Amino acid sequence: MTHKNNISFRKQYHKFLHSHAGIFSFEERNQIRIILREYFAMFPAEGVAPGKSIADKIQIVEVLLDEIGLGKAAVLSVLFHELVEKQHLSVADIESKFNTQVSSIINGMMRVEELYARNASLETENFRKLFLTFAEDVRVILIIIAEHLQIMRTLHLFPEDKRQNIAREASFLYAPLAHRMGLYAVKTELEDLSLKYTNREIYNEIAYKLSDTKRERDKFIADFIAPLKEKMSELGFQFTIKGRTKSINSIYSKIKKQNTSFENIYDLFAIRIIFDVPLDKEKAACWQAYSIVADMYQPNPKRLRDWLSIPKTNGYESLHTTVLGPEGKWVEVQIRTVRMDEVAEKGLAAHWKYKGIKSESGMDEWLTSIREILENPELNAVDFMDEFKLNLYDKEVFVFTPSGDLHKLPKGATALDFAFSIHSNIGCKCVGAKVNGKNMPIKYVLNNGDQVEVLTSPTQKPNPAWLNVVTTSRAKTKIRQALKEVEFKDAEIGRETLVRRFKNWKIELEDGKISRLAKKKGFKTVSDFYQEIARENLDVHVLRDAYLDLDKPTITEQPETRRADAFSKEPELVTASNKDDVLVIGADLKGVDFKLAKCCNPIYGDDVFGFVAVAGGIKIHKTDCPNAPQMIARFGYRIVKARWSGKSVGSQYPITLRIVGHDDIGIVTNITSLISKEKNISLRSISIDSNAGLFQGNLTIMVNDTKDLEAIVKKIQVVKGVKNVSRS
Repeated sequence: MTHKNNISFRKQYHKFLHSHAGIFSFEERNQIRIILREYFAMFPAEGVAPGKSIADKIQIVEVLLDEIGLGKAAVLSVLFHELVEKQHLSVADIESKFNTQVSSIINGMMRVEELYARNASLETENFRKLFLTFAEDVRVILIIIAEHLQIMRTLHLFPEDKRQNIAREASFLYAPLAHRMGLYAVKTELEDLSLKYTNREIYNEIAYKLSDTKRERDKFIADFIAPLKEKMSELGFQFTIKGRTKSINSIYSKIKKQNTSFENIYDLFAIRIIFDVPLDKEKAACWQAYSIVADMYQPNPKRLRDWLSIPKTNGYESLHTTVLGPEGKWVEVQIRTVRMDEVAEKGLAAHWKYKGIKSESGMDEWLTSIREILENPELNAVDFMDEFKLNLYDKEVFVFTPSGDLHKLPKGATALDFAFSIHSNIGCKCVGAKVNGKNMPIKYVLNNGDQVEVLTSPTQKPNPAWLNVVTTSRAKTKIRQALKEVEFKDAEIGRETLVRRFKNWKIELEDGKISRLAKKKGFKTVSDFYQEIARENLDVHVLRDAYLDLDKPTITEQPETRRADAFSKEPELVTASNKDDVLVIGADLKGVDFKLAKCCNPIYGDDVFGFVAVAGGIKIHKTDCPNAPQMIARFGYRIVKARWSGKSVGSQYPITLRIVGHDDIGIVTNITSLISKEKNISLRSISIDSNAGLFQGNLTIMVNDTKDLEAIVKKIQVVKGVKNVSRS
């Protein structure tokens, strides 16, 4: 280790220990210094991969302490787990020196390290193993989130070929996971950084426009807050009011969802009112503040969100309203207390801190539901990923039992979901529900405030169609388990039937021959074969004859002869096993069946990749296809690198342009006339909808490549009255 590096390292850990002196005693701080010196001697700065240096570890620890709110055990686990892994230090040594239990966290982190050592990308086979690790100690989740936040903050240091996958993974998995843990600030930063590396042009454009309008926005916020401060001070509570600009990713999502431009997004920021009051005065202070806001500014009754009375499952509490502010602009106002704000920012760690003060079991319920998914051996990796994803971003609906007990379920949950949420036995016997006094079927979708009574029958049994009725992971898991039990019983009955009949016929039943017979009859497993016997779908007499015929010799057909000049080599299957192979798309591509994906409509010149379809052939997708993150994360082994051939010859691609503008006389004629003059572009279809002085139109045109597309878009944008042109 060089002298310069040694000085730099000493400054880093001295600053860290001084900043968080309250966590460790003087003796513990000395122990950390000694161990870290040994660590740095074994793992010098030179040649260490990005994200793995001691400086990175200290920054991860800073995130855990300052932004997530974990404590000593998490810090020690992050700093020392590699020394434990390489047997330079034992878990027992750490626990005795620092009087802190770290074994479950360190063991979890070591298993996660093993998974990532095999494959840096979270493909499906690793998914269950990763979350089984998380389930043992939830702090491992928070540490992994902190590590990925640090990776995203330093992503520019990583090789170019790895950045895209890491950024997509952050958006696809870790941002939703942070959201579910209640870490809104972390979730927002992960989404913004992911957008920065996956769509830098859009990111830079929105960032520039936010910067350009900052002075105007600050003035508006100041004008909005000034009269509120005066009125709020009359309540006699300590409080702060501040404006918060929405994240770049959130703004981009609104632009896409509303199919509009940056200038037309009205809620670019929110006003936050935070009270510092005792626990018993929290609700009163928030509702009094709401009354003042509603008196001063016209509220939108459809935009009131009350998470004070019933907090979100991850512990989030706040009162949200949208009001009409100065200059006729809608403004979102969030009202909460210091405690609620800490829970909103630090999520699960703050939830634990305040547990007991306020009954918040939602996070525990969620972790229980995740464990139930993990413990279901019948759920394959892809299904597990879908089930887990459902539990990340779900919105909630609140319903009541006849006795008044409150139940939270995901939005879209059915009466059958509700039955399984009470007890799996009740779910399995459910035949319907009485909702608000009226009989409803099991597929009835629950609404907020419904009073639900489950109706059961002792003869009812689950059937596979129920899997399409329920939406919650708990219900799906329990239904699959129940169906497996039914199948197992049916298989036993079928085997007993066949054994009994064969015994009567003096035929000895051999398991090997039964397996061959089942395969010959087209069954994947012997269990499926026995089930069909139990359900009387197979004739036992026919099976007897087929069983006896198995030992008879069969006449084999002579293979068909082929002339040598008629032989042609079969095309080889294109797979994604060789990551260095690149599929070159063009008219010269032979022997490979490929199609352009309908979800993103790629054209010549777009950045693309190939996806090997189950039925054969390859689908070509744009790299910024909305489905790309999920496909790459779930089916990374089926991804093929792809690019277009040297030039586009003789092929035209349909592209739909969405145009928004003022409904001026002749604007449509001007646009169509412009397109008709283009030599390489033809108009296929046009649909126009005009309303309140504005028109929205969809134009489908045929173009050769992205260069032609960009040129025509620029020309349409300068047509008088056109406000926005976007590619659908």
